Amino acid sequence: MKIRFLMAMASLTVFWGCSNPAKDVPTAAVEKAASPDTNVAAAPEVDAHYFVFGPKTSAIGFTGSKVTRSHNGGFRNFAGEFKVVNDHLAGAGNKVIIDMSSLFADDARLTGHLKSPDFFAVAQFPTATFVSTAVEQKATNSTVTGDLTLHGITKSISFPAKIMTSNDAVNVTAIFTINRSDFDIKYPGMANDLIREKVILRLNVKSTPGRAEFAALDQAAQSGASAPQPTGQVGAPPGPAGGKPAPK
Repeated sequence: MKIRFLMAMASLTVFWGCSNPAKDVPTAAVEKAASPDTNVAAAPEVDAHYFVFGPKTSAIGFTGSKVTRSHNGGFRNFAGEFKVVNDHLAGAGNKVIIDMSSLFADDARLTGHLKSPDFFAVAQFPTATFVSTAVEQKATNSTVTGDLTLHGITKSISFPAKIMTSNDAVNVTAIFTINRSDFDIKYPGMANDLIREKVILRLNVKSTPGRAEFAALDQAAQSGASAPQPTGQVGAPPGPAGGKPAPK
């Protein structure tokens, strides 16, 4: 009788699994990216001030989950810059490039699997890029809109963020989800342990005056993508930079 009870409890644990960490996190609005209008002249760079950020002061992380557990991860190499005009973050001209070969997760085998063609296909798509197209800045939560290029696919996304600007810094924090299938990342996982579609993105960005070295970052990404990548089939998705490993 006791053995049957324990087996029933184990079955329930697998069935219910871990709670969905993305359940109460706002989801980014995703639309088709607009085609650039080559006939529109670029806005003049009058009184524009630039602020640079990277992994020494900032973190870009993610959390994903399957039925039985969640995983945290992030990126060790990225470069970005903000453009400030008239003491406000400009709508266009803010940019970040991520070296996808610098991706890490809280499980070494999972790190290798996420870099494989099942997920981010790092060898084929060595960078991910976000370029802002509009910023609606408010006293509390602002809305940032821009083109996200991930896994070779570009979509316009809008997400809530907290933005703080001063004479010597621009700081941005945000937490939101994206649907990985919008970027053609569709690996399902095991039949009895399916991977959830929504992935949480976490941004904690602190910048200082300066310009980003995008060319150097792109070169490092291309070099990292051509290097041998770890292998391993784990069948679980992503998780935030600096986050504690999820319990197994």
